[in-house]
Amino acid sequence: MKRTVAVIGGGPAGLMAAEVLAQGSASVDLFDAMPSVGRKFLLAGRGGLNLTHSEATPALLARYGERSAALREAVTAFDGPAVRAWAEGLGIATFVGTSGRVFPSDLKAAPLLRAWLHRLRAAGVRVHTRHRFTGWNGQGALRFATPQGERTHEADATVLALGGASWSRLGSDGAWVPWLQERGVEIASLRPSNCGFDVAPTAPGRTGWSDHLRERFAGQPLKTVAARIDDGEAPQPGEFVLTDTGIEGSLVYAFSGRLRDRIDAQGQATLLVDLLPQHSPAQVLAETSRPRGPRSLSTHLKSRLGIAGVKMALLHELLQPQQLADPAQLALALKALPVPLQRPRPIDEAISTAGGVRFEALDPNAMLRALPGVFCAGEMLDWEAPTGGYLLTACLATGRAAARGALQRLAAGQAPGEG
Repeated sequence: MKRTVAVIGGGPAGLMAAEVLAQGSASVDLFDAMPSVGRKFLLAGRGGLNLTHSEATPALLARYGERSAALREAVTAFDGPAVRAWAEGLGIATFVGTSGRVFPSDLKAAPLLRAWLHRLRAAGVRVHTRHRFTGWNGQGALRFATPQGERTHEADATVLALGGASWSRLGSDGAWVPWLQERGVEIASLRPSNCGFDVAPTAPGRTGWSDHLRERFAGQPLKTVAARIDDGEAPQPGEFVLTDTGIEGSLVYAFSGRLRDRIDAQGQATLLVDLLPQHSPAQVLAETSRPRGPRSLSTHLKSRLGIAGVKMALLHELLQPQQLADPAQLALALKALPVPLQRPRPIDEAISTAGGVRFEALDPNAMLRALPGVFCAGEMLDWEAPTGGYLLTACLATGRAAARGALQRLAAGQAPGEG
């Protein structure tokens, strides 16, 4: 008889685990709390689904920071080229954008998800929606809350792919944390990643941006800029957006982990923004030092350096009048404008989360040491990465790795709970 596996979570990690398990001749039941699977996957595709990155595998692995070593085996086995080959096997052609990111040719997530679900169902995977996992009962069976009441399910192995705690309305709410902790699983606190930040008060009596900046410029992008955190490091080019409370966007997300950790340690962090990355410091100083006669500072900076609109407003927001009036201080600020940040936005607004099941709680096959027969994959593991295809790549890779670990255990004939 086929051995049975329950996969809990219908995101990319869970769907990949179900696919690999079915290919390995397991009998697979996939459970998801939402009315349909892949909801966050579909949301990510609204801006053009970023499947992976074209970087060479060593460079791709480096994007996972201190967890690169823990992810090395899984990601190396299912790296960027492998993700592209997998998508093309579903009939989805891909291309490499100018940034090196990889997208489906039609930039849509829905066709890929439909093809994927068709293949899973053809392989015999049974999909159970509106089944919210609530832990285990006293006999070790899986418990689910459903519209028809509580249901239980028994399986020879279980793959948990429950996600983090961002975008809870799409199913990832972190409710699983206490259930695993109660069973002795070591978990790092879930924290926002790839998130926006609230600005620290920029003047006495304020709670953030001034009313003028918020009313006139919230929602506007700062383009052709670069950023860094520490002096001496190379600025990273990109763009970001001013919000009602602070800043967000791809350039901010690239630094979100470091900014968050610095705020945790020091109570505040500063992002240094280069408003003129195409100009050298000497060029900027030469222009700020140039006599402007009767022209206003705004007119002078616009005509000589192209500083206008939201960039000019941000200078007035963050600099004192004496700094604006001093050519040397103004030149320094144009190349490294300090934006003080006091907290990340709430985790439910974040694109992804850091923290989760520590890799030290897993054996080499992605099985929980404290819960033999239970495997973990995806964003519920303790890793983070910037946007750019790295998040989805690691979710797919760890889902594949967890499934292969489960198949290996089933092949050895071990029952649930056996160490």
